[in-house]
Amino acid sequence: MTQTPTQPQASAQIKVPAKHPMVMLLGSGDSLLRVIEKAFPAVDIHVRGNEISATGTPAEVALIQRLFDQMMLVLRTGQPMTEDAVERSIAMLRASENGKGEDGHETPADVLTQNILSSRGRTIRPKTLNQKRYVDAIDKHTIVFGIGPAGTGKTYLAMAKAVQALQSKQVTRIILTRPAVEAGERLGFLPGTLYEKIDPYLRPLYDALHDMLDPDSIPRLMAAGTIEVAPLAYMRGRTLNDAFIILDEAQNTSAEQMKMFLTRLGFDSKIVITGDITQVDLPNGTKSGLRQVQEILEGVEDVHFSRLSSQDVVRHKLVGRIVDAYEKYDSQQGHNGK
Repeated sequence: MTQTPTQPQASAQIKVPAKHPMVMLLGSGDSLLRVIEKAFPAVDIHVRGNEISATGTPAEVALIQRLFDQMMLVLRTGQPMTEDAVERSIAMLRASENGKGEDGHETPADVLTQNILSSRGRTIRPKTLNQKRYVDAIDKHTIVFGIGPAGTGKTYLAMAKAVQALQSKQVTRIILTRPAVEAGERLGFLPGTLYEKIDPYLRPLYDALHDMLDPDSIPRLMAAGTIEVAPLAYMRGRTLNDAFIILDEAQNTSAEQMKMFLTRLGFDSKIVITGDITQVDLPNGTKSGLRQVQEILEGVEDVHFSRLSSQDVVRHKLVGRIVDAYEKYDSQQGHNGK
């Protein structure tokens, strides 16, 4: 009878310095430890005092050592670890181990401790490696495209960078815009003032601003023109200098609108364009400007395309699974949107 060879086993002892209370590392009621045990089912993990021992395959044990090192680096900054952060750290470490980390050598601690904006008692920071690279690209390039499904933080992170740029006086104003597909960009039939008319489909942009700025200051900043929220049609014929400009829902621009918008770029300005090419709401026969622009501008200097995926969804975990399920369905149907 042939015996299947057993994989070599390795053991490691991880000593936790006294300055890191074990409850911070393992979680209340060992909640973080349970996340780690679930992710490494073949590894025996034991805790005694301030020592953690792990026994399993050499690769998995090495990964657990790296994970605890990264968790302690994050805790050293004063930022608590959460179950979500532990899961994302494990995913990042596995990806880098499998050579999927692409170029760059960012660690989970690099990603999880990069603060973009602190406001109203909370800090906005990237939660995935692709989000960190997207945020870094906004710093480095004049025009950045953030392309990916709902919930990947494309618009939210761009707006946090815009507020950061305004507060640090890199720009003197923020301009937020969306194509008004449902209203056909003809808003005259809606009752009320301009702001009341555009409010329904620009609401998500206001909601994000309210997270990042004192809500009482927003009307004052808008009245002064420091923050402008307007439909894409209102950009025509303008040159936008010294501004941080965000075009949201860009998959619903036509090719002509996309060209019009990109040529609004003025001196000392930055443009971020966000969209999801699987969610095009344009009339049949109209080509999405966001789809076309990738073919036209890929490789152009100072223009960067950041592509996010369901792995970068930072809403409820179920949102990522829903996005994956729809992508699988679309590929089976041989249909990828309009």
